[in-house]
Amino acid sequence: MSGPPIYATTPQRIWYYGFRVLCGVIFFFLIAPILIIIPLSFNAENFFTFTPEMLRFDPEGYSLKHYRDFFTNPDWQQALWNSVRIAPAATLLAVTLGTLAAIGLSQPHVPYRRAIMAILISPMIVPLIISAAGMYFFYSRIGLQGTYVGVVLAHAALGIPFVIITVTATLVGFDRSLTRASASLGADPVTTFFKVQMPLILPGVISGGLFAFITSFDEVVVVIFVGSANQQTLPWQMFTGLREQISPTILAVATILVAISILLLMTVELLRRRSERLRGMSPG
Repeated sequence: MSGPPIYATTPQRIWYYGFRVLCGVIFFFLIAPILIIIPLSFNAENFFTFTPEMLRFDPEGYSLKHYRDFFTNPDWQQALWNSVRIAPAATLLAVTLGTLAAIGLSQPHVPYRRAIMAILISPMIVPLIISAAGMYFFYSRIGLQGTYVGVVLAHAALGIPFVIITVTATLVGFDRSLTRASASLGADPVTTFFKVQMPLILPGVISGGLFAFITSFDEVVVVIFVGSANQQTLPWQMFTGLREQISPTILAVATILVAISILLLMTVELLRRRSERLRGMSPG
């Protein structure tokens, strides 16, 4: 049914339409900065503003040269390679540790579960600059500052909270009688985990992994503190470009990252719906 019910009073009608207008304004406020960079990335000139040709929708005002610069410039390609090396390794580590932590904390007999959970998800709450500074001083003491392993561990620490939250949410509807039945049939805990538990919580594990991957791929503050010039990732290269040499190639890279993020978030939504179907929370 579209529109307010016919028996709605005048204040109710005002609230009905006013609420939708307010939601639209908030949505526009959030999405407009992202939408603006997409057409700007096709600017034929080296400007960060719309040219008269672009405003007239003149084909001469649009070009793919900034995308060509990204795929041919050795600095950008090295930054892309660093991100591709770091993000998957950090994601794998975050998924492994986060999944095990979520399963352990889901057991009712674990003492101080809430306190441990609060500590594990604290990287999501503590300001990133504080986490980055702490990692810098800690890693410099143990010899990991400026190394590939140090950046991977730092990004894994940022991704673990996302994995814990998504896997814990999946475990809420998990039927524990299945694991007891598996054990009664002679299966050891490892077999039970991979054959019974993992298939059911897999959507939550993959969702957490995708969030961890996005966090690592887009992160810049921690890698500046913990990494070195050899670990200069795409966000770091974009930050350097904004500070030292203004190049619209940054807009092309930002558009590519937005497209990747949208694809990953769509995947997360599909996995969420699949998880609800597996748990019988929504119709197939």
